[in-house]
Amino acid sequence: MLRFSLGNEYFSARDFSAAVPHLRAAVDLDPRYSAAWKLLGKALAETGELEAAAAAFTGGIEVAEAKGDRQAAKEMNVFLKRLKRGTA
Repeated sequence: MLRFSLGNEYFSARDFSAAVPHLRAAVDLDPRYSAAWKLLGKALAETGELEAAAAAFTGGIEVAEAKGDRQAAKEMNVFLKRLKRGTA
């Protein structure tokens, strides 16, 4: 939770590069934390790491669906589609 919180604060401050390592650590520590996957994907997209962002969203969708977290899966699907269309 601490790593997610740090990543979220950096993301909120628009320091996306600083947010990424904390969000990566958050998903490493708790691979079932769908909110961390979603924010990681968004931070990676903001830093221009589009392939890594797509991988994060894909992983996050799998996690969210396995947990029954439909809303998170739906949001990440939207972000993934926008990313693939180039409108992220």
